[in-house]
Amino acid sequence: MPPFDKILIANRGEIALRILRACRELGIKTVAVHSTVDRDLPHVRLADESVCIGPPQPAASYLNMGAIVSAAEVTDAVAIHPGYGFLAENADFAESVEQSGFVFIGPKPQTIRLMGNKTNAIEAMRAVGVPCVPGSDGELPESSAALLSIAKRIGYPVIVKAAGGGGGRGMRVVHTEAALANAVVMTRNEAQHAFGDGRVYLEKFLDRPRHIEIQILADHHGSVIHLGERDCSMQRRHQKILEEAPAPGLSEQQRRHLGRLSVEACRQIGYRGAGTLEFLYLDGHFYFIEMNTRIQVEHPVTEMITGIDLIKEQILVASGMPLRYRQEDIVCRGHAIECRINAEDPRTFMPAPGLISAVHAPGGPGIRMDSHAYTGYRIPPYYDSLIAKLIAHGENRLSAIARMQTALNELVIEGIPHTAPLQEAIMVDTAFQRGEIDIGFLERKLSGLIDTAE
Repeated sequence: MPPFDKILIANRGEIALRILRACRELGIKTVAVHSTVDRDLPHVRLADESVCIGPPQPAASYLNMGAIVSAAEVTDAVAIHPGYGFLAENADFAESVEQSGFVFIGPKPQTIRLMGNKTNAIEAMRAVGVPCVPGSDGELPESSAALLSIAKRIGYPVIVKAAGGGGGRGMRVVHTEAALANAVVMTRNEAQHAFGDGRVYLEKFLDRPRHIEIQILADHHGSVIHLGERDCSMQRRHQKILEEAPAPGLSEQQRRHLGRLSVEACRQIGYRGAGTLEFLYLDGHFYFIEMNTRIQVEHPVTEMITGIDLIKEQILVASGMPLRYRQEDIVCRGHAIECRINAEDPRTFMPAPGLISAVHAPGGPGIRMDSHAYTGYRIPPYYDSLIAKLIAHGENRLSAIARMQTALNELVIEGIPHTAPLQEAIMVDTAFQRGEIDIGFLERKLSGLIDTAE
C-alpha cells in the first residue's frame, strides 16, 4: 500500500519531475502546481492533476503559500513535497502545511527555523560538539567600536555573512579594518533585500579550504544515518558548478569521523527527513558552516554511489515509516560527478533565457541526466537558470571523469548559450584531475579553463 494516496509537488523544473518519478514508483498520485508560463513543463503534463497557482513571478505563484495550500485542499492531496529552493526551507510554510492538516515532506518547522538562521545553527552545532569556524558568536552589533573589536579578535581576513542567507548570496570578504564598516553595511542591505533579514555575522575567512558536505537521513523514531560525503568545492561566487562523491583525498578515518559527528549532531537536535551538513575543510580539520534542511540539487551523486533513492526515502520517512537502512547497510561504490548545466553565457555567466531548438541527452554506462528541458522549450526569465544536471558514475574518479567527458561531448542543447563548454574545460584540467581543488580554484583558473575548451 502506498505511504500516501496523493502528493502535491510544490516546485517546478527538473526537481519537480524527479519527485513525480519517485511518486510513480511508490504508487502515489501526484498534483503539479504551476505558474501560467509553466503549463507545458513535463511534470505538469505527466501529473495526475495540475493546478495553476498564479502568474510567472515567483512571489505570485511558487512563493504563494496560500495558493499552494489551497491547491492541496481542492485536489485532496495528503502531503506536500517542496523540493529545493522556493519554500523548501521556509518554516512558516512548513507550519502552515501542517496546521492545514497536510504532511510536510521535510523536517519539523522548529528545526527548519533553528537551522535556517546561520548564527543559531552555529550555536546549536557548537552546543553538541561540532567544530565551527571562529567567528562573532552571533549577529554583529551596530556599534563600530564593537565591530572592529570582534574582527580584530577573529583576525583578518574575515567574511561578512547574512544570518538568513543562502545560495551563495550575502557574503563579502574583508581584508582590512578600513574596509570593514562599508562591507557590513552593504551586506546588511543585500541581506535585507534578498532574504528579508538584515542580520549579519562575521567568520574567519579561511584561505583555500574545500567545501565538503554530508548527506543525512533521519526518521521519526530516533534513527539517523549518513550516506557519505560530497565535495562541492568547484564554485564561482559561492555558486556550485560541479559536485562529486565521495570527496577525493579524504582518509577512511576522516570519513568515519565526519559521519559520526554529523549523525550525532542530527540526533541531538531531533532531526527528521533528508538533510545536509556543510563544512569547510582545511589542513585536516572540518568546520561546520550551515545545514540545508531539504534535498540538495546535488543529491544524484550520492544516489549513484549508494544505490539509494533519496526522494523515495524522504517520502517514506515523512509517512512515519522507520528508516529502511542501518548505517552498516550503506556501502559507497565507485565515484560520481554532477555537472550543473545552466542557461548562461559560459564566459560572463549572464542568464540566457530563450528558445531551445534542439536537445539530445547523452547515454551509455553510468550516465544519467535530470532535466525538464525539451526541444521547443522556451526558458522563461523568471526562475533559476538550471536546465539540466548531467551525472556520470564510474568505478573510480578517473573513470567518472572520462565518462563525463564523453557525455558532455555527446550533449546537445541548441538555441541558447549554456555552461557545458565550461564543464568540458574543467574535466580536462590536470589540477582538477589530480583532485587539487578548493573553493577558489575556479575563480583562479576560469579564463584558462574556458580557453582550453575551444
